[in-house]
Amino acid sequence: MHRRLQSTLTLHQAVGESQTLARLTQRVHESNQRLKAIEALIPSTLRPAVKAGPIDDENWCLLVSGNAAAAKIRQLIPLMQDNLHRQGWKVATIRLKILFAKRQ
Repeated sequence: MHRRLQSTLTLHQAVGESQTLARLTQRVHESNQRLKAIEALIPSTLRPAVKAGPIDDENWCLLVSGNAAAAKIRQLIPLMQDNLHRQGWKVATIRLKILFAKRQ
């Protein structure tokens, strides 16, 4: 019988050895930085409902909890884009993805 030795890698090691994971990590970090850059524009009561989402080149997605919050955030998109452009981010579009709570 032959024995297979398994080596375990830390997340940091795996990311360092994989270009795909490194790029994904970079995009997650960039998305979170963009959200921090516009956070002051989002009413404080809505901030918990908004999460940073995926980035695809110059397109960015915000994850929003519920239709009501999304409707209010949608009105802020032009202001958010202007703010991001002034800070040096290239954002052609900001999309909203509505997250619904799972019913149990």
